[in-house]
Amino acid sequence: MRLSTFAKSRNAARGPTPTARFQTEIIADVPVPERAEDVRFFSRRIVRPGKVRRFSNQDLRETLLAAFYLMVAASVPVRWWAPICDRMSRLRLKRHMRKQFPGYAAATRAVLGGGIDARKLFEALLVARHRRRLQLAAHIAGFRWSPIVRLEGQEGLQAALRRGHGAIIWCDQFTSQTIFGKRALHEAGIEAHQVSVNSHGVSESRFGLRFLNPPMVKVENRYLKSRIVFERDDAYQVTIRIQKILKRNGVVLMTNTIHAGSTFTEVAIGEGGWTHLASAPANFAARGKAALFAMSTFETLPFREYRAVISPELLPAEAETGRDGAKDMVLQARYILLKRDRLLEALKQFPEQMLIWSSSRRLTDAPDDAMTTDDAGS
Repeated sequence: MRLSTFAKSRNAARGPTPTARFQTEIIADVPVPERAEDVRFFSRRIVRPGKVRRFSNQDLRETLLAAFYLMVAASVPVRWWAPICDRMSRLRLKRHMRKQFPGYAAATRAVLGGGIDARKLFEALLVARHRRRLQLAAHIAGFRWSPIVRLEGQEGLQAALRRGHGAIIWCDQFTSQTIFGKRALHEAGIEAHQVSVNSHGVSESRFGLRFLNPPMVKVENRYLKSRIVFERDDAYQVTIRIQKILKRNGVVLMTNTIHAGSTFTEVAIGEGGWTHLASAPANFAARGKAALFAMSTFETLPFREYRAVISPELLPAEAETGRDGAKDMVLQARYILLKRDRLLEALKQFPEQMLIWSSSRRLTDAPDDAMTTDDAGS
């Protein structure tokens, strides 16, 4: 059932802009009786394509930061890296507090409760973003740095692969997932294919696509068997390619970003918050025989130790009899709720490393209340 259109994206409401405009619609509210919860499905279609900018102020900042962190990675002892990131995170603190902190505080308190120190978490997130930049620079520099990278939960993944139908790993957007999630799988002998948009990285300008994003993609590709890059118009071909990989018993990584595809979901999380989850991983799992797992990657000791955690298989009881290739939104909703449960567990462990916090209110009530980042995280 398609309901009425409720809102355009934030970009659509701001007048002339180089950014694409989208129309967002509610597809359906799908109840899951045994959980006494609903999952809301949305569609998101482009209304007017955006113009790609040649250069932006963000490009200048990211270029300077990239050069600075390359110098740090090449010449400064590892024990000083964390203090340097802490100091760098304070350079634009007042601006971040004014523009981003109010929405961030509302969202984190809605999920984790009013007793948390939202400002402390926010400042820690700013530091983690700088450590993320230095992680990339250290991989590019390519010497003197050998952190411990642990992978947990691979036994369940290997058991699923022995069934011969492939596996989807649904990755959360923690700051260390982009590189270390893939690295942990690679070092464990798991060859994975990453689903990614062509603008993956730190910038969507022409300059960013040409100069800023390729280094990150090149580092990530060291740890991947292949990268499945798509545009919005390529959805059908990408679907076919993913299905072929799964039929060959391959492993496909999908990052939880709602902006790449044409549909996404909204579900309650924590004490009173709402989160938005991609629908594609649940759709593939519900319509095929591939196993579905959640994955979160944490920096447990800055620049020293990283921990990638693969969840037990996300498997609703109905999946054993209900996966017949047909579109089953109720089964998808059950997968979504299982993923939400794993996300909440991860958030409680390392909330300061989560790049994306959705909202303290429903999207239909507060479309501008989201805490976003510049990186799609794939």
